[in-house]
Amino acid sequence: MAGPRPSHPTVAVDLRALVPEATGIGVYTRELLRGLAGRGGFSYLGLAHREPRGAIDLAALGVRLEHQPSPLGVLWQQLSLPRRLARGRDRGEIDLLWSPLQTLPARCPVPAVVTVHDLTVLLMPEAHRSKVRWSQVPFLERSLVAARRVVAVSAATANDLRFHFPEAFRDPAKLRVIHHGVAPVFRPAVADERESIRRELGFPRGYLLYAGTLEPRKNVEGVLEAWLALRSSDPAAPALVLAGGYGWRSRPLMRRIEAVVRADVAAGRERSLAVLGRVAEGELARLYRAATVFVYPSFYEGFGMPVAEAMASGVPVITSDRSSLPEVAGEAALQVRPEDPAQVLGALVKLLANPALAQDLAQKGLERARTFRWEKAATEMEEVFREALE
Repeated sequence: MAGPRPSHPTVAVDLRALVPEATGIGVYTRELLRGLAGRGGFSYLGLAHREPRGAIDLAALGVRLEHQPSPLGVLWQQLSLPRRLARGRDRGEIDLLWSPLQTLPARCPVPAVVTVHDLTVLLMPEAHRSKVRWSQVPFLERSLVAARRVVAVSAATANDLRFHFPEAFRDPAKLRVIHHGVAPVFRPAVADERESIRRELGFPRGYLLYAGTLEPRKNVEGVLEAWLALRSSDPAAPALVLAGGYGWRSRPLMRRIEAVVRADVAAGRERSLAVLGRVAEGELARLYRAATVFVYPSFYEGFGMPVAEAMASGVPVITSDRSSLPEVAGEAALQVRPEDPAQVLGALVKLLANPALAQDLAQKGLERARTFRWEKAATEMEEVFREALE
C-alpha cells in the first residue's frame, strides 16, 4: 500500500501498459515516468491490475506501486481503479490521475490527464483485436470530454482528435502535443562497431532493417516485396532483417516469409533474410547502429518511434508520407507512398546507389533526433499536470 502523504501533489498513473512486455505505449509509459520521477515536482503512485514489469527500477526512482488483482485490465480500469482513486482522494493522498493508455475510467473521481497515441481503433479497426477495440471505443469520447487535459503524441494525432471529437476540444488549451523522446541507448556506431555487429549477424556486407511489430498496419509485406524486387535485380543487394514479434492478422505474412526462406534453401542461395522476433532494447539499438538503411513505410503511426530511434542511431531512413511520420522525420528521410512497393524499391535503389545522399540523410537524422528528448517531454508533461490541477 501507499506510504505517508508526500510533500508534493501526487499523480496516480495507470500502468496497465507495463504489465505485458513493453512495446509502443509501454515504452512511452516507462520512459516518460522515469523522466517525471527524476524531476521531483510531483510524487507518483503507479497502479495496475498486476505487478508491472520493471517494478524494481520504478521503485528505485521513488515511484510507489500498488496492484489490485483483476483478470482483465479494462475491468480493473473501470471497476477497481475508480474505487482506489476515491479512497486516495478522501485520504488526501491522490490529487490527479494520468492515463498513458488512451482512456479514463467512466467514473473518475479525481481530475485527470489522458495521453492519446493514435485513433487506429476508429480509423483502422481491422488492425486491432476485438479485445483492444472494446476496451477503448466505448470509453474514448467520454474520456476526452472528462479529462482536464489531453496530450497527443504528435500534431497528426492532435488533428485527428480535433476532427473526430470537436465537442471535446471547444477550449483549444485542453489539447497539447508532446512528442516522445529517444533513449540514450540509441546512438551511432563507433570505430569498428558496425562491421563487428554485421559479422555477428552473418551479413558482413550490411543489411536493410525493419523494426516493429510484424503486422499488416506496419506494411511489412510492402517492405518484403520491395526487397525481393531489389534482390531479383541485384544479387549483391543487402540482406533484410526483420526485428519484432508477429502481431494481429500476421499469419499470411508469416507464411510468405517462410515461403521465401524455403525457396532460398531449395535454390541453395546464401541466407539473406533474418526474422529475429522481439529483441531486447540493447540488442535493438545494436541492430539500428549496423543497418545500411532503415525501412519503415507504415500505413499509419501516432508517432513512429522506430523512425526516431533509427535517426538517433545515425542510419538513413525510408518512411511513409502520411500520418505522423513526415512530422517525425522532417527532411531527414526519404518519404514514399506506403501502398506502392515500387516507391519503396525506388527509394532503396536511390540510397544504395548514392552513398553521399545516404550520409547526408544520416547526418540530418542525427540532428533531427536530438529534438526528441524524454527530459523535454517530462518538463512539458509536468506543465500539463499543473494546468490540470489549477
